[in-house]
Amino acid sequence: MTERYVSHAQARRIYDRIGRLQDTRPLSERRALDALVERAAFERAGAVLELGCGTGRLAARLLAERLPAGARYLGLDVSPCMVGLARAAVAPWGDRARVERSDGCLDLPVAAGSFDRLVATYVLDLLSPDDAARLLAEAHRVLRPGGLLALASLTPGRTPVSRALTAAWRAVWRLEPALMGGCRPVTLTPLLSHEEWAVRAHLTVTDLVLASEVVVAESRCVPDLR
Repeated sequence: MTERYVSHAQARRIYDRIGRLQDTRPLSERRALDALVERAAFERAGAVLELGCGTGRLAARLLAERLPAGARYLGLDVSPCMVGLARAAVAPWGDRARVERSDGCLDLPVAAGSFDRLVATYVLDLLSPDDAARLLAEAHRVLRPGGLLALASLTPGRTPVSRALTAAWRAVWRLEPALMGGCRPVTLTPLLSHEEWAVRAHLTVTDLVLASEVVVAESRCVPDLR
């Protein structure tokens, strides 16, 4: 069966509708975010870019608990609803944190080498393989050499029950992706080029039946051979 992916306009409508419900994430997703925060060395970050920032809950956590006092944060999201919620969440840090609406274009509106952390949680499981490759290429462009890419995503299960759930999830997603919020389980590490990324942390977090993959990868400097 041909795989179908949600468009950027469909993703915007889905997440406008979900709104604050996005924060009622399953326990496994919250545990995955805990693992990501612990491994991405945010306490040494000077500039963080988050793609698909959602309600801004993770941004507020990083600003309150992890980022140095002088660190800046930029969040991007295609959903006007999410942008409004995220702006409210980061308002206490308004002098150094901002959230902007993205038009869905994968050419990121920031200069090359201008960030040392790029975060994308439950974003790549929305994208087609071509769009995922484009996003990762842009992530490498905007990160400084040695900067860290921090990813979390739904992933295929490791136990019999979770594998059965994965199969059922993908079956529904193939019929109508919007019913699953546009997401489907994916595997992240094969998407990362060894020439551009060095994986520093990789784990799967499972709670009962739902599995999430967490990857932290360091941006490598690719020599210009021209």
